[in-house]
Amino acid sequence: MTNEPVLLSSDTDGVRTLTLNRPQRKNAISGQLWAALRTALGEIADDREIRAVIVTGAGESFCAGADIADAEGVDDFPDPTRELHTINETSQRLHELPVPTLAKVRGVAVGAGWNLALACDLVVATPEARFSQIFARRALSLDCGGSWLLPKLVGLQQAKRLALLAEMIQTPEAHELGLVTWVRSGETIDAFADDMARRLAAGPPLALRQTKALLNAGADRTLPEALDAEAQAAGLNLSGPDVIEAFAAWAEKRDPVYTGAANSASTQ
Repeated sequence: MTNEPVLLSSDTDGVRTLTLNRPQRKNAISGQLWAALRTALGEIADDREIRAVIVTGAGESFCAGADIADAEGVDDFPDPTRELHTINETSQRLHELPVPTLAKVRGVAVGAGWNLALACDLVVATPEARFSQIFARRALSLDCGGSWLLPKLVGLQQAKRLALLAEMIQTPEAHELGLVTWVRSGETIDAFADDMARRLAAGPPLALRQTKALLNAGADRTLPEALDAEAQAAGLNLSGPDVIEAFAAWAEKRDPVYTGAANSASTQ
């Protein structure tokens, strides 16, 4: 296997897979990996042929968090402010990626690694996967967007419990809390993730981009603001050919083939 810190799959049916590639360290994130992931996410945001993204880890784990003990990580970022800037920019790029994202989790997803998974739109995990907001065990506070993501996903009280106690939880509890979307066995998770990503990629690109942007921003808007944003999004959807194709496919009892021709329009 290549030594590149992030592996990029050949795009298939509009799907690109990003694989964190430090399996010998349970994909703990070095400074080099942070930079490579930030670059990869920037390229995806600019590529209109990519319609869905899978984020996963090489080997038996998703990601053991930032590699604070690894010499490479320390040498890459001697200035903590610079390191945090890279982490923050990478996290924001993942959260704001316009196409649907799916985290595929085996093994551990802890600290920044778990927050990378939570920044994805959907999460599928094996029953044996384990999760922790491990920061407090290292005398650290949340990073990688965890303080913003957790309360939105599980509410403030559960977010405080996960962060302050830094407990390791199993997939069933993460699923019950809404932090894992689906649970699939180790034997079926790859096929499931590939199929789900293809389904997302086959959807109407502009409508999915608009819907994702509306949902991401909706929790911080008033109802009138959300309604105005929805109206603007509807206008953009109706300006492209995908709506016509959707109705034609419905009338002809066939699967639609979307082009996303209006994808150059801005999202809300």
